[in-house]
Amino acid sequence: MSAEGWRVPALELWHFTRKEAQACVFAGLFFLAVFLVPRGGGLGLPRYDLLLIIALGLQWILWRLGLESADEIKAIAAFHLLGLALELFKTSSAIGSWSYPEPAFTKLFGVPLFSGFMYAAVGSYIIQAWRLFDLRILHHPPYWMAALVAAALYLNFFTQHFIGDWRWHLAALALGLYARSTVVFRPWQRDLRMPLPLALVLIGFFIWLAENLGTFLGLWRYPNQLGAWATVHVSKWSAWSLLVLMSFTLVVQLKHIKARIHVPADPAPGWLQGVRD
Repeated sequence: MSAEGWRVPALELWHFTRKEAQACVFAGLFFLAVFLVPRGGGLGLPRYDLLLIIALGLQWILWRLGLESADEIKAIAAFHLLGLALELFKTSSAIGSWSYPEPAFTKLFGVPLFSGFMYAAVGSYIIQAWRLFDLRILHHPPYWMAALVAAALYLNFFTQHFIGDWRWHLAALALGLYARSTVVFRPWQRDLRMPLPLALVLIGFFIWLAENLGTFLGLWRYPNQLGAWATVHVSKWSAWSLLVLMSFTLVVQLKHIKARIHVPADPAPGWLQGVRD
């Protein structure tokens, strides 16, 4: 290929990289703070409290700069609350899936309040990427079906400790539901496409890498990491991918995004039509 022939693909790649960096602005700065804030904290505050202040400050700055709207802030707050509820359950003495070993003033039943922002970071990325890439979804499943699957995935993180883990059954259901769904995005001048399930799995992989960094820095610990650090089990990749799907479903409900999604004829039962309307 000639030098001129490489120009357009190179520019598309450049704009893709630039926009990805912009979409990750909150997540990137937050995890940079995780890396830079000393374990012993600073300014007379424990590390967990400083991270909460930094996360709140970053959200305020993004809002003031117009990078996030009021509606998007509300969606991110919902991610925070859903994540915090999951954290409270998973770290309880009855479950003990992981723990936060350091002291803090802003702990609720042993869970530092900053932890919800790790889930909010996922929501922030999806919202930013949607705008920056002029993102559209082709063949999105009916909203009520997507909502039910997302709710079932979230509940499974709780019920798996009592009635068994139905993760793979729900994943198979989600895969069938989104099998024809395609993400259309525009880095620069050309529309590019990717299967939606692949996009979710890729995002889940990078979150799994970030989780390895978080546990390496001692932010939280799994039971097998209490003696010495070990890689987070690869099964967490699937858990994060499903949580990304749940986050994606929540973002889709924003009205300004709904208008840009192609939804085939909705086979929802009659009693659900009023809810849809």
